[in-house]
Amino acid sequence: MNILKRLNIILLVLLITSPKISISQTIESAIPRVVTVQPSIMVIPYTKQGEDLRTVLEQDVSKRIALTKIKEGFDSRGFNTIDFTAKLKATMNSQAMELEDQTSLKQQIIEMSGADIYVEAEVSIYKSSSGTEVTLILTGYDAFSAQSLSNKVGASGKWYTDDIGKLTSKAVEICIEPFLNTMNEKFRDITKNGRSVTVNINFDGNSQYSMDSEVGADYFPLSDALEMWFMDNSYNNYYHIQGVTSTKMILDDVRIPLKNSVTGQNYRPTQFALQIYKFIRSDLGLPCRKDVVGTTIYIHIQ
Repeated sequence: MNILKRLNIILLVLLITSPKISISQTIESAIPRVVTVQPSIMVIPYTKQGEDLRTVLEQDVSKRIALTKIKEGFDSRGFNTIDFTAKLKATMNSQAMELEDQTSLKQQIIEMSGADIYVEAEVSIYKSSSGTEVTLILTGYDAFSAQSLSNKVGASGKWYTDDIGKLTSKAVEICIEPFLNTMNEKFRDITKNGRSVTVNINFDGNSQYSMDSEVGADYFPLSDALEMWFMDNSYNNYYHIQGVTSTKMILDDVRIPLKNSVTGQNYRPTQFALQIYKFIRSDLGLPCRKDVVGTTIYIHIQ
């Protein structure tokens, strides 16, 4: 009996004696599973200069309907969506937030939502004797870096109807597939290569230290110690130093992960800033403070 026949007999015996295991299950178990990160999306209304985000939806029922239809377009394609209206109400009900500027309010809502991507929807409704038309401009942004991920325009065409919901659905159908294709491609790149942050390390005016100061157990110049740390701690070891002087180091592109590997939550620039702070303060023994503005991290060595 040759080897091939023996293997066939062994496989047959295994299948007979293990009825709960199907051939398809056996094949599936041999195929490695690919884990993908599905982004969460929040659709928000576009506001012009001087418009109040808090009253746009209250005063314009057409925009409320349009926003709902756009959200439904993402829902029907399996995306995890976040209700902007609910987050707006939660923000307005919070006693800790007393904001007058709509730009600041928008940023607060985006941060509170936990969304990976926010889609700004500009809705225009045109009525004439030849019919009514809804035009959409959808722009998707990375919620943490505000990097534009996708931008598409969709128009319903002119119809003799005042049903804004139906017209919006038609406009959504026109542009949502190419919009999502571009957005997903950009988001996959962020998932693979990380988000980009900028790091600016400088010294207070009365600091006794400089980038030439010898620090740590190996007495390396501070600039070299910092570069080695970024080499080891940036996502996929990717970082780029724009320039170094005796009083400043600027890294214009440092990659951080999309998600926290422990909690599974979004990894924020503030978390990375804390890691830099701990290295300089605890490992190198240098007094410092930190500030984070958007995706720019400022470290001030005292």
